[in-house]
Amino acid sequence: MSAPKIVVVGSLNADVTLWVPRRPSPDETMHAERIAWFRGGKGANQAVAAARLGARVVMVGRIGDDEQGRWLRSGLEAEGIDCQHVASVDVPTGLAVITVDPDDVSIVVAAGANASLDARGVQAPADEIAAADALLLQGEVSAAAARAAAEIAREHGTFVVLNPAPYNDVAPAVLPLADIVIVNRAEAEQLRHPDADGSVPELRPEAVLVETRGAAGCVIQQPQTADPAQQPPDSPAAPTDAAANADGEITVAAPRVAVVDATAAGDAFAGAFAVGMASGATVAEAARLAVRAGAWAVTVAGAQPSLPTMAQLRG
Repeated sequence: MSAPKIVVVGSLNADVTLWVPRRPSPDETMHAERIAWFRGGKGANQAVAAARLGARVVMVGRIGDDEQGRWLRSGLEAEGIDCQHVASVDVPTGLAVITVDPDDVSIVVAAGANASLDARGVQAPADEIAAADALLLQGEVSAAAARAAAEIAREHGTFVVLNPAPYNDVAPAVLPLADIVIVNRAEAEQLRHPDADGSVPELRPEAVLVETRGAAGCVIQQPQTADPAQQPPDSPAAPTDAAANADGEITVAAPRVAVVDATAAGDAFAGAFAVGMASGATVAEAARLAVRAGAWAVTVAGAQPSLPTMAQLRG
């Protein structure tokens, strides 16, 4: 089988990560225990995650005409990712400030050049989206750009995977077009709450909702019309890591690991899930790959340095 083709429309950020003993209190100045710079951005992270798992990846996004932007582009190109649709603009490259404490990770993002990607910006790669096996979207570019990309994908039968993180106006714009929606527990709650106009965004009747639960793995809610072939196989190969209840909800367990830095674990999951589905895997099989990728990611510091290869997941 040839490698699946995935187009990622999303963000590219320079990440500055600070390790702190605890979260600062109001008005408190705290000294970090360590500082490091990493390549990041949810779009770029998911592109790298997919590329390291064997996909042919095209990245669509915006960077500044600055040192950080050139650094981010060179990192993607080193992974074999097609960056012809990563354009430089006269706005600083996006920045994320990440604090890692013993209990959790907090992230503050300045969109910078990422905000420059609009609906017109996804017309140039329209042919790439049309020819792809999957389109992967997140919440760090404009809703107009994400919606336009999803519309192109639906028109040409390209599978749409949406990771609405952070949860914002991208979600209601793209949810009606998505085939797979990947959320964490907080985002799952936001999906159930009305928007400002009182409406609750609805998934397509055929869409699959995947909720990640950290060390507990993930839970998959399939439509009532789901093919029984998508259920976890009842075989000695994997009887303990996935189970389906009477409602067709699938729970996939994650391996136990020592957590070093949870940054990009969700991106590792989303990229791996997209690769699995684009390769023809069942939902349960894609979830098994994704939880292993997410678990691997938390054992390594930084965003893109933590994204595993297929060989590492099989080792």
